Amino acid sequence: MAYNYPGAMPNYYQPNYMQAPQPYQQNQNGIIWVQGEEGAKAYMVAAGNSVLLMDSEASAFYLKSTDASGMPMPLRVFDYTERTAAPKTPLTGLSAPGGEFVTRKEFDALTARIDALTGKEADNE
Repeated sequence: MAYNYPGAMPNYYQPNYMQAPQPYQQNQNGIIWVQGEEGAKAYMVAAGNSVLLMDSEASAFYLKSTDASGMPMPLRVFDYTERTAAPKTPLTGLSAPGGEFVTRKEFDALTARIDALTGKEADNE
């Protein structure tokens, strides 16, 4: 029941249409955009969560996290640049430090020497 006369009790069930403006824009693809580092600092994060925030003013993004009690963790700031060429050093799993390899013959000779020094008999297959 709503009271319409002065000094009456307020209507506690009336929806609140005056909500604070949100300091970010979220696109349909789920990216959260903020305006600068200050916008990232002002963004509210639920307790125990982390969010990725993209800067709409610079080539940067932010990782904002809170602990289980809702206290904010230090804001992590990253700058990004476009990769225009492939890395100059190919990443292969076959290269050893120094680029040196041992042949099977050298390995077998070393095994035989170790077996001779330790008194073990070499397994001949």
